[in-house]
Amino acid sequence: MNDSDARPEPDDDPAPAVADPATGEVRVLARLCDTCIYRPGNLMNLAPGRVRQLATEALAVDGHIVCHSTLPALAPPGTKGAICRGFANAHGNAIYALRIGAAFGRIVEVPPPAKPA
Repeated sequence: MNDSDARPEPDDDPAPAVADPATGEVRVLARLCDTCIYRPGNLMNLAPGRVRQLATEALAVDGHIVCHSTLPALAPPGTKGAICRGFANAHGNAIYALRIGAAFGRIVEVPPPAKPA
């Protein structure tokens, strides 16, 4: 297998947008997805310290963590990106997109996507 045959890791994909430019609505998961990186037990088998690193990097640029279950490589077709509920619970007031969405009353809680069959 050569490099062109290798499937990229899901977190290598560009993060999908979590806001609808037409309405200004900002999507955040209504609850933790089944394998949320903020659940106990390291369900995504991340390296030690990786969640802290992701959060630190996101907050340093007024960003957020997109729920991995809404990433194009993992989500059912047509799924729209949403802010990770675990990240929102841990860092709510520090998340720029949530502050802006809240200021305009445009936060929309969406259920985690259905698991592929």
